[in-house]
Amino acid sequence: MQFWLLTTALVAGLAQAQTASDTVRICDASGCAEQARSTSTFNATASTNPEADRRLAALLAVAEKDPRAAFDLGLRYFRGDGVVQNTHQALEWMRSAGERGDLRAQSALGRFYLAGVEEMGSDPIEAERWLALAAGRGDKEAGKLLNEAAAAKKSGQDAYWVREDRRKNWVAGWYTVYPYQWTWRPSGWYHR
Repeated sequence: MQFWLLTTALVAGLAQAQTASDTVRICDASGCAEQARSTSTFNATASTNPEADRRLAALLAVAEKDPRAAFDLGLRYFRGDGVVQNTHQALEWMRSAGERGDLRAQSALGRFYLAGVEEMGSDPIEAERWLALAAGRGDKEAGKLLNEAAAAKKSGQDAYWVREDRRKNWVAGWYTVYPYQWTWRPSGWYHR
């Protein structure tokens, strides 16, 4: 019991000794607390495995030169296999491989853009571009998906024109259909 009281008194004394500039307010699901600025926090992206870092560096070096390695690296980033999952990096490396002629990367990019990946929505125009490249080189699956991409592109264009027409007609509606409910008077805001 005395240890607990001594520890509590010591912590309280240290908290009072720190000035506002020495601390930062940290909030999470359990609440907020002041924490010393010199305290380091957990970094989920920091690696603690030097062997994995060495392997990743070696694969990065090979991927710069070989599109097959770039495809492999993109796939690893997409799956989070041996690296922290990162869809942005996955697309960057897949594009690098696809632009350098890797057939599997071109087909995979077509699928990514057709379905959309996480926060990125689908992009049928990009999907059609990559699938056409892959289908032109003999990828049968890309040929089947190319029809889906063309249909999605057409429906997307049709939907755009419907939205554009609605937008033009609704501009007037914002002024007539939705009147203000509150007006300002010298005594303050007044509800009609």
